[in-house]
Order: sequence, then C-alpha cells, then structure tokens
Amino acid sequence: MSVALIDYGAGNLHSVHNALIAAGARAVAVTADPDAVLAADRIVLPGVGAFRACMDGLAALPGMIDALQARVIKGGAPFLGVCVGMQLMADIGEEFGAHRGLGWVRGRVRTLTPSPELRVPHMGWNDVVPVAPHALIQPGEAYFLHSFAFDGDEVIATTDHGGPVTAAIGRDNVLGVQFHPEKSQRYGIALLERFLEWRP
Repeated sequence: MSVALIDYGAGNLHSVHNALIAAGARAVAVTADPDAVLAADRIVLPGVGAFRACMDGLAALPGMIDALQARVIKGGAPFLGVCVGMQLMADIGEEFGAHRGLGWVRGRVRTLTPSPELRVPHMGWNDVVPVAPHALIQPGEAYFLHSFAFDGDEVIATTDHGGPVTAAIGRDNVLGVQFHPEKSQRYGIALLERFLEWRP
C-alpha cells in the first residue's frame, strides 16, 4: 500500500511523514509528481499558511490538480486533507479576498472573529465532537492551530471555540480535518491508523 504525501511548498511534511510511519504506513512518498499521485493507493494533502498561497502552490505543480481529480474524485482513492489541506476541499476561501478551492465539498472558509472571549488563532488542544457517523472520526482531544474555519456541508465533527467550529468534513472517500493529527499524539496516530486501513 502506497501513500502519496503531496509536497506543494505548504505543509509540515516531515512531521506528517513521521506520523504516517508511526501509524504503520510502509511506503510514504513525499512527492510533487502527479504521476506518483495517480499511482498511489492513498493520498494526504497537508497544509500550513494562507488559503490562496496554498491553492496557488498546488496549481503551480503542472498536472497535480488534474491528477487529484482523477485519482480521488473519479478513481475513489482514500484522501485525507489536513488543516489548510482540508480547507482547500471547499469551494471558496475568504482569506485575503475570495479565492476558489478544489470544490470537492460545498462551503466557504471564513475567518474566526476575535472577541474578548475568543482568541484567534485558535491554538492548542480541544475536543473533537462527532456530529455525524464516520468510520475515521472518534471523540477525543486534538491539537488545533488556525484562524479560518470551514462553513458548509458534510460536517462530521465540530470543536468548541466560542461556539461550534468545524473540526472535520467528509463524504465518500474524502476526509478533511482542521486539527493536526501529526501533533495530536495518540489521538492523531489512531486516526492515521484508521485512515491507512480505510475501505470507503
């Protein structure tokens, strides 16, 4: 079983790679090659930074978005988006203007509005609360670091940060998590273990 971990200049690749190995992955290719994505059994899209910069970085890899569309949406390969990698699954991101995402899950990525009771960025450990059944998402505590959050369809888990905030989205063979499994210790490794065994 091969895992393609996409290198588009916007991810915490070393930590995500190590977490996948710790979860039992035997072949993790850190790659910017769309052919490697087309050949992979599973695909992970990490992400750190601004929505537009991440989407631009992905689009700058010739053939990568087409390869993702072919392997994930048409081919049914299990896919995991992490943090901004999850946000890119949305239609639109509103960070520094409105910018088009992959459009795999209907919704927009909107700013978290700070207040005296609400610190932004949302940073640290917080509960993951399932709101719809999903094979990969269990209740627990995970590590979050973000200033924008998904607002739309297919929400399968939330967390509380001045009210409900999307913690995970998913449908069919695609899953996105706003938290960082690679920083979430046992909870995150267990999620990756389930992802590596997932047969959607």
